[in-house]
Amino acid sequence: MATLLHIDSSVFPAEASSSRAVTDAFRRTWQEQHPDGTVIHRDLAAHPVPHITAHAHTAGFSDPDTHTPEQAAAFAERVKLIEELESADAVLIGAPMYNLTIPSTLKAWLDNVVLMGRTAGDAQSVKGLPVTVVASRGGAYGPGTPRAGYEYVQNYLSAVLADFLGTDLDFIVPELTMAPVNPQMTELVPLFEASRERALDEATTKAKLLAQRLAA
Repeated sequence: MATLLHIDSSVFPAEASSSRAVTDAFRRTWQEQHPDGTVIHRDLAAHPVPHITAHAHTAGFSDPDTHTPEQAAAFAERVKLIEELESADAVLIGAPMYNLTIPSTLKAWLDNVVLMGRTAGDAQSVKGLPVTVVASRGGAYGPGTPRAGYEYVQNYLSAVLADFLGTDLDFIVPELTMAPVNPQMTELVPLFEASRERALDEATTKAKLLAQRLAA
Protein backbone atom coordinates (compact mmCIF):
# COMPACT_ATOMS: atom_id res chain seq x y z
CA MET A 1 0.00 0.00 0.00
CA ALA A 2 1.00 3.60 -0.53
CA THR A 3 2.95 5.71 1.95
CA LEU A 4 2.07 9.34 2.62
CA LEU A 5 4.73 11.60 4.15
CA HIS A 6 2.78 14.31 6.00
CA ILE A 7 4.78 17.34 7.12
CA ASP A 8 3.33 20.13 9.28
CA SER A 9 5.20 23.31 10.17
CA SER A 10 2.60 25.57 11.79
CA VAL A 11 3.50 26.66 15.31
CA PHE A 12 -0.19 26.54 16.25
CA PRO A 13 -2.25 23.49 17.25
CA ALA A 14 -4.82 22.04 14.87
CA GLU A 15 -7.76 23.99 16.27
CA ALA A 16 -5.94 27.30 15.68
CA SER A 17 -4.06 26.51 12.46
CA SER A 18 -5.56 26.84 9.00
CA SER A 19 -2.80 24.82 7.38
CA ARG A 20 -3.18 21.98 9.88
CA ALA A 21 -6.96 21.92 9.44
CA VAL A 22 -6.53 21.45 5.70
CA THR A 23 -3.68 18.93 5.91
CA ASP A 24 -5.75 16.96 8.44
CA ALA A 25 -8.67 16.85 5.99
CA PHE A 26 -6.33 15.63 3.25
CA ARG A 27 -4.77 12.99 5.48
CA ARG A 28 -8.12 11.70 6.80
CA THR A 29 -9.38 11.26 3.25
CA TRP A 30 -6.13 9.58 2.25
CA GLN A 31 -6.44 7.13 5.15
CA GLU A 32 -10.05 6.35 4.19
CA GLN A 33 -8.79 5.45 0.72
CA HIS A 34 -5.76 3.55 2.07
CA PRO A 35 -6.83 1.95 5.38
CA ASP A 36 -3.87 -0.44 5.17
CA GLY A 37 -1.43 2.20 4.01
CA THR A 38 1.21 4.09 5.94
CA VAL A 39 1.23 7.72 7.06
CA ILE A 40 4.48 9.18 8.33
CA HIS A 41 3.67 12.40 10.20
CA ARG A 42 6.58 14.74 10.79
CA ASP A 43 5.59 17.73 12.94
CA LEU A 44 8.41 20.21 12.49
CA ALA A 45 7.05 22.58 15.13
CA ALA A 46 6.99 19.90 17.82
CA HIS A 47 10.13 18.10 16.64
CA PRO A 48 12.36 20.39 14.52
CA VAL A 49 15.02 18.83 12.36
CA PRO A 50 18.58 20.16 12.71
CA HIS A 51 19.33 23.31 10.79
CA ILE A 52 22.02 22.75 8.22
CA THR A 53 25.54 23.06 9.59
CA ALA A 54 28.91 23.49 7.94
CA HIS A 55 29.64 19.80 8.58
CA ALA A 56 26.32 18.67 7.05
CA HIS A 57 26.70 21.03 4.10
CA THR A 58 30.29 20.22 3.17
CA ALA A 59 29.66 16.48 3.60
CA GLY A 60 27.14 16.68 0.80
CA PHE A 61 29.83 17.77 -1.64
CA SER A 62 32.60 15.37 -0.69
CA ASP A 63 33.42 11.68 -0.86
CA PRO A 64 31.97 9.85 2.19
CA ASP A 65 35.31 8.07 2.58
CA THR A 66 36.91 11.43 3.36
CA HIS A 67 34.33 12.59 5.92
CA THR A 68 35.46 13.58 9.38
CA PRO A 69 33.52 12.06 12.29
CA GLU A 70 31.60 15.32 12.58
CA GLN A 71 30.72 15.31 8.89
CA ALA A 72 29.70 11.66 8.98
CA ALA A 73 27.36 12.20 11.94
CA ALA A 74 25.76 15.31 10.42
CA PHE A 75 25.39 13.72 7.00
CA ALA A 76 23.77 10.62 8.48
CA GLU A 77 20.97 12.81 9.80
CA ARG A 78 20.45 14.28 6.33
CA VAL A 79 20.37 10.82 4.76
CA LYS A 80 17.61 9.71 7.17
CA LEU A 81 15.40 12.58 6.03
CA ILE A 82 16.25 12.00 2.37
CA GLU A 83 15.48 8.29 2.58
CA GLU A 84 12.18 9.06 4.29
CA LEU A 85 11.28 11.38 1.41
CA GLU A 86 12.44 8.89 -1.24
CA SER A 87 10.37 6.08 0.32
CA ALA A 88 7.13 8.07 0.13
CA ASP A 89 4.56 7.58 -2.62
CA ALA A 90 3.11 11.05 -1.97
CA VAL A 91 3.98 14.04 0.20
CA LEU A 92 1.70 16.51 2.00
CA ILE A 93 3.21 19.73 3.37
CA GLY A 94 1.60 22.39 5.54
CA ALA A 95 3.38 25.66 4.76
CA PRO A 96 1.84 28.70 6.45
CA MET A 97 3.20 32.12 5.52
CA TYR A 98 5.22 33.71 8.33
CA ASN A 99 6.66 37.13 7.60
CA LEU A 100 6.13 36.62 3.87
CA THR A 101 7.83 33.23 3.62
CA ILE A 102 7.83 29.68 5.01
CA PRO A 103 8.57 28.78 8.66
CA SER A 104 12.27 28.35 9.42
CA THR A 105 11.61 24.75 10.49
CA LEU A 106 10.35 23.90 7.01
CA LYS A 107 13.33 25.68 5.47
CA ALA A 108 15.61 23.54 7.67
CA TRP A 109 13.91 20.37 6.41
CA LEU A 110 14.32 21.49 2.80
CA ASP A 111 17.98 22.37 3.35
CA ASN A 112 18.55 18.83 4.58
CA VAL A 113 16.71 16.98 1.80
CA VAL A 114 17.92 19.07 -1.14
CA LEU A 115 21.15 17.28 -2.03
CA MET A 116 22.86 17.91 -5.35
CA GLY A 117 23.68 14.68 -7.12
CA ARG A 118 20.91 12.79 -5.36
CA THR A 119 17.57 14.55 -4.90
CA ALA A 120 18.57 17.62 -6.93
CA GLY A 121 20.58 18.25 -10.06
CA ASP A 122 20.84 15.61 -12.77
CA ALA A 123 19.78 12.73 -10.52
CA GLN A 124 16.47 13.94 -9.00
CA SER A 125 15.73 10.75 -7.06
CA VAL A 126 12.21 12.03 -6.22
CA LYS A 127 11.37 13.20 -9.74
CA GLY A 128 7.64 12.91 -10.41
CA LEU A 129 6.77 12.37 -6.73
CA PRO A 130 3.32 13.91 -6.05
CA VAL A 131 3.64 16.76 -3.54
CA THR A 132 0.65 18.73 -2.25
CA VAL A 133 1.42 21.95 -0.36
CA VAL A 134 -1.15 23.73 1.80
CA ALA A 135 0.10 27.32 1.58
CA SER A 136 -2.06 29.24 4.04
CA ARG A 137 -1.64 32.97 4.56
CA GLY A 138 -3.19 35.66 6.75
CA GLY A 139 -3.91 38.00 3.84
CA ALA A 140 -4.35 37.77 0.09
CA TYR A 141 -1.29 37.54 -2.14
CA GLY A 142 -2.70 36.23 -5.40
CA PRO A 143 -2.27 37.84 -8.82
CA GLY A 144 -3.93 41.23 -8.98
CA THR A 145 -3.94 41.83 -5.23
CA PRO A 146 -2.00 44.76 -3.70
CA ARG A 147 0.47 42.35 -2.07
CA ALA A 148 1.01 40.03 -5.01
CA GLY A 149 4.65 41.13 -5.19
CA TYR A 150 5.24 39.86 -1.66
CA GLU A 151 4.30 36.25 -2.42
CA TYR A 152 7.43 34.30 -1.49
CA VAL A 153 5.87 30.98 -0.43
CA GLN A 154 4.52 29.49 -3.63
CA ASN A 155 7.26 31.09 -5.73
CA TYR A 156 9.99 29.70 -3.48
CA LEU A 157 8.49 26.24 -3.04
CA SER A 158 7.84 25.96 -6.77
CA ALA A 159 11.51 26.66 -7.44
CA VAL A 160 12.76 24.16 -4.86
CA LEU A 161 10.22 21.35 -5.07
CA ALA A 162 9.30 21.49 -8.76
CA ASP A 163 12.43 22.86 -10.43
CA PHE A 164 15.22 21.57 -8.17
CA LEU A 165 13.67 18.25 -7.11
CA GLY A 166 11.41 17.65 -10.11
CA THR A 167 8.35 16.72 -8.05
CA ASP A 168 4.78 16.85 -9.34
CA LEU A 169 3.74 19.88 -7.28
CA ASP A 170 0.23 21.06 -6.44
CA PHE A 171 -0.98 23.85 -4.12
CA ILE A 172 -4.02 24.41 -1.92
CA VAL A 173 -4.19 28.04 -0.76
CA PRO A 174 -6.41 29.08 2.19
CA GLU A 175 -6.28 32.90 2.36
CA LEU A 176 -7.29 35.72 4.71
CA THR A 177 -6.82 33.49 7.75
CA MET A 178 -6.25 36.52 10.01
CA ALA A 179 -9.71 37.95 9.24
CA PRO A 180 -11.49 36.31 12.22
CA VAL A 181 -8.97 37.70 14.74
CA ASN A 182 -8.01 41.05 13.22
CA PRO A 183 -10.66 43.76 13.76
CA GLN A 184 -9.38 45.67 10.74
CA MET A 185 -10.25 42.67 8.55
CA THR A 186 -13.76 42.05 9.86
CA GLU A 187 -15.39 42.80 6.51
CA LEU A 188 -13.22 40.08 4.95
CA VAL A 189 -14.51 37.28 7.20
CA PRO A 190 -16.99 36.01 4.57
CA LEU A 191 -14.16 35.81 2.02
CA PHE A 192 -12.02 33.94 4.55
CA GLU A 193 -14.82 31.48 5.26
CA ALA A 194 -15.31 30.88 1.54
CA SER A 195 -11.57 30.37 1.06
CA ARG A 196 -11.42 27.95 3.99
CA GLU A 197 -14.33 25.86 2.71
CA ARG A 198 -12.84 25.82 -0.77
CA ALA A 199 -9.49 24.66 0.64
CA LEU A 200 -11.11 21.89 2.68
CA ASP A 201 -13.07 20.73 -0.35
CA GLU A 202 -9.92 20.77 -2.48
CA ALA A 203 -8.05 18.76 0.14
CA THR A 204 -10.73 16.06 0.15
CA THR A 205 -11.05 15.96 -3.63
CA LYS A 206 -7.33 15.98 -4.33
CA ALA A 207 -6.61 13.30 -1.74
CA LYS A 208 -9.22 11.02 -3.36
CA LEU A 209 -7.92 11.65 -6.88
CA LEU A 210 -4.33 11.07 -5.83
CA ALA A 211 -5.27 7.86 -4.04
CA GLN A 212 -7.04 6.61 -7.16
CA ARG A 213 -4.12 7.62 -9.35
CA LEU A 214 -1.61 5.67 -7.26
CA ALA A 215 -3.90 2.66 -7.03
CA ALA A 216 -4.32 2.45 -10.79
